[in-house]
Amino acid sequence: QVQLVESGGGLVQAGGSLRISCIASGRSSAGSMAWFRQAPGKEREFVAGINLSGRSTYYADSMKGRFTISRDNAKNTVYLQMNSLQSEDTAVYYCALRRWAYGSTKAADYDDWGQGTQVTVSS
Repeated sequence: QVQLVESGGGLVQAGGSLRISCIASGRSSAGSMAWFRQAPGKEREFVAGINLSGRSTYYADSMKGRFTISRDNAKNTVYLQMNSLQSEDTAVYYCALRRWAYGSTKAADYDDWGQGTQVTVSS
């Protein structure tokens, strides 16, 4: 069973930065990873994805240039560095694992999910 645990969320002022992390543990915890987010009253949306090696990444258009996804496989950890945060970025951020493929922006394609970490941006 795979466990994904996010951390690092919090309250930040508009224009500020925050880095959130996701640690994966358990059997079959290797795979491509992604970050999604969900704001109150909205559907869960794709933020960024990274392949198993970490050499390939992709982003939702609205996050390009502001957010950076990375991973440290020695620590089984995926990161999301978020810069120039705006109030619209306020959401619960989830990490997700997909074992056998890479490149999807659809939540339904992911096999395992963390519980989420709250990011609140004050204006």
